[in-house]
Amino acid sequence: MSWTDERVERLKSLWSEGLSASQIAAELGGVTRNAVIGKVHRLGLSGRAKPQVQAARPVAAPRHKTAAPSRPVAQAPRSSMPITIGNLVIKSDENLELAPAPRILPAEPETITYERMSILNLTESTCKWPIGDPGRPDFFFCGRKSDNGIPYCAYHARIAYQPSAERKRDRRVAG
Repeated sequence: MSWTDERVERLKSLWSEGLSASQIAAELGGVTRNAVIGKVHRLGLSGRAKPQVQAARPVAAPRHKTAAPSRPVAQAPRSSMPITIGNLVIKSDENLELAPAPRILPAEPETITYERMSILNLTESTCKWPIGDPGRPDFFFCGRKSDNGIPYCAYHARIAYQPSAERKRDRRVAG
C-alpha cells in the first residue's frame, strides 16, 4: 500500500474530524494504526480535534449507609500534583477524600536489638524484615532468629500478619 495524494487528503480530513489512528486505519483499509501515526507525524499535522464525548453517566447512590468517620477526613489538596501516602500514589481529584489512617502498628520494644544483616548473610532461620531505605548505605535486615516456617522474628511477624477477623473488620470500616 502506498500513500497516494487521495489517501493523504482522506487521512488529513479524518484526523481533523477527531478520529483515532485505529479508526482512520480501518476507514482507509490496507494500512495499520502505526502507519497512520507515522504519516501524521511526517506530515506535521497538529493534534486532532476532540471527539464528541457523551455526557457523563450519573453516579449511583451508595447501596448502604456508612457510618461517619470518628475523626475528620482530610481533604486532598487542590492541585494537579498526585498525592502520595507512603509508597502509594493517588490520582489527584478535587472530590477525593483520604481514608482514615490504618491501624496503629505495635510499638517497637526499646529492648529490641537487630543483628543488622546484609542480604548476603540471611538464612532460612533469620528475620528478613528490611530496616531503612534500600538506597542508603545504612540499610540492613533485622537478622534476629525467625519463627519456624515464617521469614520474620516474632515482633515483625505481628506486624506482617493480621488475624483474618481483623482484616475483615478493617474492610467493613473502609468499604
